[in-house]
Parts: sequence; structure tokens; C-alpha cells
Amino acid sequence: MMAATGNPRERASIRVVVADDSALFREGMRAMLTQAGFEVTGLVPDAASLLKVVADSEPDVAITDIRMPPTLTSEGLDAAKRIRAEHPSVGVLVLSTYVEADFAEALLKDSDGRSGYLLKDRVADLDELTDAIRRIARGGVVIDPAVVAELLSRRRPRDPAHDLSDREREVLRLMAEGRSNQAIGDRLFLSPRTVEAHVRSIFTKLGLSPAAEDHRRVLAVLAFLGN
Repeated sequence: MMAATGNPRERASIRVVVADDSALFREGMRAMLTQAGFEVTGLVPDAASLLKVVADSEPDVAITDIRMPPTLTSEGLDAAKRIRAEHPSVGVLVLSTYVEADFAEALLKDSDGRSGYLLKDRVADLDELTDAIRRIARGGVVIDPAVVAELLSRRRPRDPAHDLSDREREVLRLMAEGRSNQAIGDRLFLSPRTVEAHVRSIFTKLGLSPAAEDHRRVLAVLAFLGN
């Protein structure tokens, strides 16, 4: 099968594959995503099949449960990390029934973008799900707010973000959820210029030298979450 080409923003719809061992969940996702205007190019029941369909079709985003057959442990996460390593243009969205912060950290540690981790409860909110997929397809990072809260509650011997102001921490918390500067401004009632100033200050305080904006945002999030 011919690999997909072109930027997902330039095509009529974002191409998505879904991996989950529940046929009911897969079909439900197909119906929801199709209704929202996405092109669902594959539905598979296990990680091995996911890797094959991604290699064959190069979708924009691969969605997978963490716990997949045969052992129902971390096959989905392992597949997601392999997809990011072998197919950099393919984004991955990992779903989990419970808050598993260690898995979220493992996914993000080797990521320079195009990655996300959401609780399955979020799937019921079509707007939130589709927004996450679009942000990942554009190269962003999406982390479930419940996972962010769990990571921030952990005690760490050294907090790399201890020099940040309270407002900068609020901005970085929303960055960790994958929010754009515009969305952060809307949430905190700040002007775009003010948000940009906070983001620049965050990069400086975390010692992130000039680089691609998206990459620095990921590095800032990882520093904030204690990686």
C-alpha cells in the first residue's frame, strides 16, 4: 500500500488507525471519528497488527490502548514508542483506563512531539478527543489533566521548576496539557503577548537554549514533570 504524503492540515481529513482488543470499542471509535470528519484507515485488535498497518499506510495518528494482547501489560505503549522511533511523521495517542503516570512519562521521555496520553473517559467527550488528535497530528503533545495532576503530586528531591513564578507554573501546567499559547491565554484571561512573555521566561529559567519552538515546549514539559 502506498504511504500517505503531504501535511495532514493540507488534506481533507486526518487519517487515523485505532488499536484496541475490544471490538465494541474499536467500532465505537470508528463511528465517532468518522462523524467528526476523520478518515479511519484501520481497526486492529493487537499491537503487532498496529505496527503492520502503520508501516503499510503511514497514518497521521495511531491510537492505541496501553494494555494489549497477548499479555495485556504494556504492548500498546511499546508499540507507540516504536512507531515514534520508526515513523517520525506518525503521531501516537495512547489511551488508558486508569491514571498510569509512569507509562505517561515513559512515552514522553523519548518523544519530541506528536504524542499524547489520555484516559479512556475522555473519549466520551468528542470535542476533547478530536482536539487532542488534531494537536498531535500538528506535532503537539497532549497529556491528560488527571495524569498531569498525578505527576505534579509526586515528591521530587529537586524541582527543576522551583524558580518559576506561580503564574509561570500555571502556564506550564497548561502547556503540559498540550494547550497552545492562544488557548492558554483564553483559559487564564491573558493577552497573547503576555503568554508569549511567560513562555520565554519559562524557557530561560529552565535553561532551554534556542531551538524549534515545539521541541522546546516538550522539553519544558518534561522538566516540569520531573524527567
